Amino acid sequence: MRAVILAGGRGQRLAPYTTVIPKPLLPLGDRPILDVIIHQLAAAGIDHVTLTLGYMSDYFKVFLAQRPQLHKLMKIDFIEETEPTGTAGSLAFVPGLDEPFLVMNGDILTDLNYRALIDQHLESNAWLTIATYPKPVKIDLGVIESSSDGRVTDYIEKPTLNYDVSMGIYIYSPDVLGYVVKGKYLDFPTLVLRLRDAGKSVMTYRSACTWLDLGRPEDLLAATELFVDKQEQYLPKVA
Repeated sequence: MRAVILAGGRGQRLAPYTTVIPKPLLPLGDRPILDVIIHQLAAAGIDHVTLTLGYMSDYFKVFLAQRPQLHKLMKIDFIEETEPTGTAGSLAFVPGLDEPFLVMNGDILTDLNYRALIDQHLESNAWLTIATYPKPVKIDLGVIESSSDGRVTDYIEKPTLNYDVSMGIYIYSPDVLGYVVKGKYLDFPTLVLRLRDAGKSVMTYRSACTWLDLGRPEDLLAATELFVDKQEQYLPKVA
């Protein structure tokens, strides 16, 4: 199976770090995030990865040129966008996506079972499968529930709400690309709703794995500590 890693974003929430290096190349200990992801995908049976690049694309070219060992794991290539077309729109520029393929953000630390995700998608015949993570959200306020006339029906002090959130990891069936117009901006949430409205099957794969979206400095710090402490859990050996 092929994979597409979305690596063209500016990573503005991680400034000032991302003013000098793109987010997927930030280190977790002594390894860039992207290096970890490529090893994980290779261990799951992915044999071809395409990076979608934009911001600081030359940094990725240097990174790949300096790591010939990664090219022994799989075929690695890239496409470059001069103008961003969104987390779904960029897929229209990737050639040869004629079989089910994995798409993911390039700034994730997880021990997700990629193989199980892929297998569920293939067995379900879904058009699109979204890996989801159970995320508790603490509300540090008293939440009031009331009727339409303003009568208080409940008062919940500092509740914790639970949501299934997207992990930024997806399996696409190639038919989905018929809803993506080359050169036209399309973000992933809009694509999901477009497929839903068209009556196409969009499924979730729920996992209680470890998952960190490295979008903020505190997330990057937490991921680095986790990776350094349990590197063998996140960096599989690839035959």
